[in-house]
Formats: sequence, structure tokens, C-alpha cells
Amino acid sequence: MQQLQKIDQGKGYEEISRRGFLKVAGTVVIYIGVGGCPTFDKSSGKFIRSEDLEPNVVASKGYLLVDTKKCQGCVSCMLSCSLVHEGVENLSFSRIQVMQNPFEKYPEDITVGQCRQCISPACVEACPTGALHISKKHGNIRMIDASKCSGCRSCIAACPYEPVRLSFDYEKEHALKCDMCMNAPFWKEQGGVKGKQACVSVCPMGAIMFTGQIPIQKGNMGYEVNLRGKAWEKMGFPTD
Repeated sequence: MQQLQKIDQGKGYEEISRRGFLKVAGTVVIYIGVGGCPTFDKSSGKFIRSEDLEPNVVASKGYLLVDTKKCQGCVSCMLSCSLVHEGVENLSFSRIQVMQNPFEKYPEDITVGQCRQCISPACVEACPTGALHISKKHGNIRMIDASKCSGCRSCIAACPYEPVRLSFDYEKEHALKCDMCMNAPFWKEQGGVKGKQACVSVCPMGAIMFTGQIPIQKGNMGYEVNLRGKAWEKMGFPTD
């Protein structure tokens, strides 16, 4: 059952959800989110070791992990993603998707769909032109070469996850996919597995992190992790 916070209105109490309380608290919570010490136990079984992979598997050297219980749904990550890649703030051009369901209660009200950089990428296998490829030059990131993309959208159809982790630019007629900001021409920072990622940098809640370790591929537990610290527990948020 969803636990609720209560605030004194002078005329009794009004119940609001944790996510609602977060938005009311505003800058105070953002301060806690940035200043609090995030907790992420890399020995908790949320990762697999490279030596446990099947032979000849070329794993990416970078992954994005999210904490949907910490996400406020501000879509700053989406706007920054489209801005650094396309030069415009357009949610349709974002490589990361944040979906909010007003009919659900916390924490099921928000879903974050980031590219998983899959160990066995169905999108890469489905691409008939080689536009979607594993770039050894850039840390084995699964990337799209827009100049080779035919616009067939086979990669989008092949993605087994919901929401689909690729999108499509109907103006330029080619697929869009997270490249860890390796090709982000409208950003002065260096992206990629050895650089920065716009979504990680801009998130005011610290709800997105980069890791070089390989997450568990089955299910979502490897990609949806706990980034909340003790300060969040004091606010009444779950820390497990």
C-alpha cells in the first residue's frame, strides 16, 4: 500500500503522494538529491562479470542506470538529449524516454526507458544496411551511422522492450538511438564511455548514472537501481 505524507494546511491535513511532496518541496528536495550521498551497491548482484559472458560476445563499455523512484518526471534528460544531438529541445528526438501515468500511484507512475546497450542487440542484428553497428572505436557502443540508415525502421520493430528504446526522425528519415553522447555536435563536452552524458549531467535529482559494469540482462533489475541515500529515507522515501 502506498504510504502518504501529510502537511498541515491550518484546516486539518491534506494527503499527497511522495512524488507530489517532492514537487511541493522543490528546491529543498533537489538540494538533498544532489547533496545526499547516493547508495548503489555494486556487489549486490545487480551486475554480472565480463568473464561470465559467452565467448566472442562484444559487450559495451558503458551503460545508463536509472532510479524511477527518485525521478521527478521533469523530462530535463529528454530535453537535454535532443538539444545536444539535434540542436533543438524536442521530446520526439530524445534517446531516453520518461513516461508518466497520472492514473497510477507512486512509484508505478513513472517509467524511464533508456537504451540498454544490450549484450545481444536485436536492433543491430535487424539492421539490413549496417547503419546500426557496434563501434569498437568508441567502447563498443551500439550506435547508428545516419548516413547508412535507409529509414526502414527494422531496428525499432526488433527492439524487444517497452517503450522501444529507439525513435525516428521523420524530417531526416533515419533512426535515433543513444550513443552515450559520443556524437553530440551541439555540446561542448566530450561524450562517450570516457566522457560525459547529457542526461546524467542535467538530472537535478541524480536519478541517472553511468557505469562501465555490465548490468544483468534479464528483466529490469540491472537497469533500474537504487540511487537514494539516507537523506531520502528521512523524507519518507523507500531506500530499498
